[in-house]
Amino acid sequence: MTDSDSTAPNFLPEQYKSDSAASINHNYLREQFADCDDILAKVREVVVRGDFTLGGEVDQLENEYAELCGASHAVAVGSGTDALLLSLKAAGVTEGDEVITTPFTFYATVGAIVTAGAVPVFVDVGDDYNIDAAQIASKINKNTKAIMPVHWSGRPCEMDVIESIGEKHGIPVVIDACHAICASYKERKVGELGTASCFSFHPLKNLNVWGDGGIVTTNSAHICNQIRLLRNHGLVSRDQCQIFAYNSRLDTIQAVIARHMLCKIAYITESRIANAAYFDAQLAGASGIKLPERRADIREVFHLYSLLCEERDSLQKFLLRNGIDAKIHYPTPMHLQPAAAFLGHQIGDFPKAEEICSQTLSLPVHEFISREQQDHVIACIKDFYGQQF
Repeated sequence: MTDSDSTAPNFLPEQYKSDSAASINHNYLREQFADCDDILAKVREVVVRGDFTLGGEVDQLENEYAELCGASHAVAVGSGTDALLLSLKAAGVTEGDEVITTPFTFYATVGAIVTAGAVPVFVDVGDDYNIDAAQIASKINKNTKAIMPVHWSGRPCEMDVIESIGEKHGIPVVIDACHAICASYKERKVGELGTASCFSFHPLKNLNVWGDGGIVTTNSAHICNQIRLLRNHGLVSRDQCQIFAYNSRLDTIQAVIARHMLCKIAYITESRIANAAYFDAQLAGASGIKLPERRADIREVFHLYSLLCEERDSLQKFLLRNGIDAKIHYPTPMHLQPAAAFLGHQIGDFPKAEEICSQTLSLPVHEFISREQQDHVIACIKDFYGQQF
């Protein structure tokens, strides 16, 4: 890193301004928190009590979230990224270990692996954008200490296969479920799958707070206890430190907001599923467009509504000109990011992930988009490809 790199400005304020210019936006926070006075009244109670750090609201959130996810335990932490990192550490991942994951994911997945001291080992994805479970076994060796599948955009991975591989080799399965609250796989909630499932409360997630936050669900008392230690300096009491660890506590104020949103999560989830189904019905069979196959035995929750598009970049610009905040999640797979150069990967190493990155486009699908707005999106896509469908 050069001196000029180290002083690079915060790029997010300009992005927020740019995004807000679209009339049909991925950002829906103003609408979602229109009832902020109700939340602020609850926050005031925290201010009066003064239990800002790991207060009683955090305990209540953990109990409610575990119940929602069908898990025995839930531990709230400072972010979705920390949920991944601390789960890996709790599972015993350490310096020089290998963790199998997907190259088609958000940066935090791989960042957590590297921050834990491990080496990410990539497995290409399938047509569903998720890790190809059939290829995982071939990457396992004596250094493999965890498998980290990602339920991309809220679509569960092929967990029967992945859990079977983990069980056969004695390898923990730490799941990046940051997109997937309320998703399910073959009638099993994603929060009860694997060794641990990690969720994010980032402002643009399906269940969100006023900043960063995350939570881990697990059926393992050992993993639960380890994460509780790791998130709070390794303290077992005010005066006893069992291990030297991290500071990754979910603030009590954020727990208040998360609990407020838990009351809405069923409506949020059903709305996203219904909006995605409408897009599917209207875009089915279109030339230039390819939708993922939908399966009856999984419940997708559509953190993102993603499709593959011919002339993707031109279509995105066309939609933006028409007031539609179409986004690319993400144009470059993880193995080709500058940060991954030390792994020595080249173009062509994971062709399916590279193909998806070159064609994927995401449309707003949140609970506040109207049918009229969806029809505008659909009409613009029709117009771009010059066809009726």
